Amino acid sequence: MYIESAHLDTFARDNLPPVEDQPEFLLAGFNYPERLNAGVELCDRLVSQGLGGRIALAGNGRRRTYQELAEWTNRLARVLVEDLGVVPGHRVLIRSANNPAMVACWLAATKAGAVVVNTMPMLRAKELTQVIDKAEVHLALCDTRLVDELLACQTQCPGLTRIVGFDGTASHDAELDRLALNKPAHFEAIDTAADDVALLGFTSGTTGSPKATMHFHRDLLMIADGYAKDVLKVTADDVFVGSPPLAFTFGLGGLAIFPLRFGACAVLLEHASPPNMMEIIREYQATVVFTAPTAYRAMLASPTRHEDLGSLRVAVSAGETLPAPIYHDWIKQTGTPIIDGIGATEMLHIFISNRLDDHRPNCTGKPVTGYEARIVDSDMQDVPVGSIGKLAVRGPTGCRYLADRRQRHYVQEGWNITGDAFYKDDEGYFHFAARNDDMIISAGYNIAGPEVESALLAHPAVKECAVIGATDPERGQIVEAFVVLNAGFEEDDACRQALQDFVKQTIAPYKYPRSVRFIDTLPKTATGKVQRFRLTQTRKDSDSSAPSIH
Repeated sequence: MYIESAHLDTFARDNLPPVEDQPEFLLAGFNYPERLNAGVELCDRLVSQGLGGRIALAGNGRRRTYQELAEWTNRLARVLVEDLGVVPGHRVLIRSANNPAMVACWLAATKAGAVVVNTMPMLRAKELTQVIDKAEVHLALCDTRLVDELLACQTQCPGLTRIVGFDGTASHDAELDRLALNKPAHFEAIDTAADDVALLGFTSGTTGSPKATMHFHRDLLMIADGYAKDVLKVTADDVFVGSPPLAFTFGLGGLAIFPLRFGACAVLLEHASPPNMMEIIREYQATVVFTAPTAYRAMLASPTRHEDLGSLRVAVSAGETLPAPIYHDWIKQTGTPIIDGIGATEMLHIFISNRLDDHRPNCTGKPVTGYEARIVDSDMQDVPVGSIGKLAVRGPTGCRYLADRRQRHYVQEGWNITGDAFYKDDEGYFHFAARNDDMIISAGYNIAGPEVESALLAHPAVKECAVIGATDPERGQIVEAFVVLNAGFEEDDACRQALQDFVKQTIAPYKYPRSVRFIDTLPKTATGKVQRFRLTQTRKDSDSSAPSIH
């Protein structure tokens, strides 16, 4: 079934799920050669097409053309192969904020035939250790400003034998940069198969135990040749900005793959937070912006005059459903379409979306070119139009977990079951209803409640706890913790703050409970299972006597 692999280290292909447990892939219309390297296609290929002089990456005070990006990544690829011993199939972890250097490292590792594992700068040693162990990572490339957490987890990960720093600023004065300085600007990229694994995208899921989604070289191109081409109508004249981390497949697609596939410009800024996004759009004359609905709300409150955003032609919203008030306010104040869509790390990117000429509030849209979607019941039977059921989807991309028994839960009868409850109207449009699980989606971030509970339980004050997602007008949801304290600890603001700070130091800070409520006992079933639905009801019925700390 598979094309002959270029991987000498066969870990990735050896750990693909059995074919019978994978979804049905719909590849019609996506015609790629058997030998394909995504790093070449997203970089050197643009130079060969005569676009070498166009700006590829902007950020940290510099702008780099496609010719410069090709030479930069070729030098880095030589370092990986000649100095660091990377062979095709090795997993290379990259730790960095959004900046051009991170993209260069990703492209270089891809050219070298490595399987890249991009990680967020907010991850702590505990979380990094899980990723490194599961992916069996031996080499990490890290922005020198973020190396401490990697060094801390190295004692728990004997397999991580090398951490090489790079300079994420414009000065490029770190070990990786110095090694690349005198390398030739030409590199013969590894002749990878189109179905060799190129990327491991990690998602925590509802259990907090990380799952690694496996994506081929061809997959990285298909999301661009499908969604970016079909929905966004990307051309070489586009300029992309946004806030999602490149370590998320949403961010990697929207801020790197999509612009680089079509010779456009990607603006990668570490300070691209919602409050200053309007100014960034104006300064860089951006045409496409990617972020979450809560960020658009913050952007609308920006002092930047919205009439200065004449360059912008589309705003893309994903990560959580787009509320109708934000949809209406955005269009009213900017005159620019805002299109909602849904994607998943398992699917790599957005697979259902509104269109530039066909968008409406409280609607996720229709399947992207190449995808099919259904609303089904627990027996995989279609539900009536207008009825809520489970979203099932299939297309050119799909779920392949690395050595994970949860594969059979996500894929059923050839369809990907995303964990979302949807309904379809009589015109064929899909509408989001709710999540099927306990995942908390806050400002576009997926947060697993059990992981936060585990962090809280490590504090000596906490006897028991349970975490739920609480509705919040600005973030969509916030993490809310119900805590039973051990004897000797006071239920006061100081204790709340201490617990919040502790969680921030234990796991990624964005996961901390923005609301902490103290209770005497947790509601449980006869078998001891916490009844979270009763906590949700308790919150609704509460007189808000337990304050939240934001």
